[in-house]
Amino acid sequence: MSADPTYDAARRVIEGYARMRLTIGTVESLTGGLLCAALTSIPGASGVVRGGLVVYATELKATLAGVPAGQLAQDGPVSESTARSLAGGAIRRTGAAVGIATTGVAGPDKQDGHEVGTVWLGLQLPGQPAEAREYRFKGDRDQIRHQTVLTALEWLAGRID
Repeated sequence: MSADPTYDAARRVIEGYARMRLTIGTVESLTGGLLCAALTSIPGASGVVRGGLVVYATELKATLAGVPAGQLAQDGPVSESTARSLAGGAIRRTGAAVGIATTGVAGPDKQDGHEVGTVWLGLQLPGQPAEAREYRFKGDRDQIRHQTVLTALEWLAGRID
């Protein structure tokens, strides 16, 4: 076992989803591709990871990931509804069976009234509605982004049959 909890969680996800014959797509905002990179660092990832989108700019959440523009205008990019829509967008845009998404504020400053460390993750599994979970992480920008990736991987790992 590795001393890196992110690597270990990513390995569990890749091995578990390969056994279940499910593919994964990512849509990332605050993590900027770190989640997809963690998944693809594992041998065998090519059989599980379909791909990922980085939608750092708010308008790209609509144009690339398919979040309704009106919803973004009403709820903002850091919200439960956006996280759910991003997870669905991961499925639609990558053709994966499972979509996982990250959005939030890594800092160093507040964004749209949201404190640094406010993070929403979205997850959509086959045949189920998208779910979203809110987190409040502490630390600097790098720590918040890495906590987000680890938490997303643990959520995925917790859904392995």
